[in-house]
Amino acid sequence: MAKYTGAVCRLCRRENTKLFLKGDRCYSDKCAYDRKSYPPGQHGQRRTKVTDYALQLREKQKVKRIYGLTESQFHLTFKHAERQKGITGTNLLVLLERRLDNVVFRLGFANSRSQARQMVNHGHITINGRKVDIPSALVSMGDVVSVREKSRKMAVIIDSMEAVARRGLPQWLDLEKEKFSGVVKSYPVREDLTMPMQEQLVVELYSK
Repeated sequence: MAKYTGAVCRLCRRENTKLFLKGDRCYSDKCAYDRKSYPPGQHGQRRTKVTDYALQLREKQKVKRIYGLTESQFHLTFKHAERQKGITGTNLLVLLERRLDNVVFRLGFANSRSQARQMVNHGHITINGRKVDIPSALVSMGDVVSVREKSRKMAVIIDSMEAVARRGLPQWLDLEKEKFSGVVKSYPVREDLTMPMQEQLVVELYSK
């Protein structure tokens, strides 16, 4: 499976917005996007004509990169959203938010989604008391997502939970810091997603 292994700060510059891919660094003065808020590369500061297709493609790339998915994973998620009732674009974002790696990040157990994905892969996370090591697993209402007992003393998790107040906790999740666990109170709604995403452009791109 293809995986991007380059500098992630280039992705923020390419999409012309902060994607918060490096945790605390994105909030500091070391953030590459704050220092160079123009596209990377030799011709990054050159003005180019932006077509409708380019806007749609960039929006798809931005959403895909925010959640750290490969092209095939993102396309499969879109197909899943398309089969559901309701607005396809909203369904897509809700499915992305319900991914276990995203929930682990949202609860503050990890500083970034990539770090959360690694934690899930390494077996540090449980759902309703059962270990789950699949980052793409979808949580449901009432699920309890927790850090395994033997993993709760890890410095990276403790540091991440201290920083969660800065990011804020979504209304659809409830965190119990002392128990290193969180409850999925409901599914997210569009108003809960504060990142600048225009999901309709993604729908238009895949509808061509």
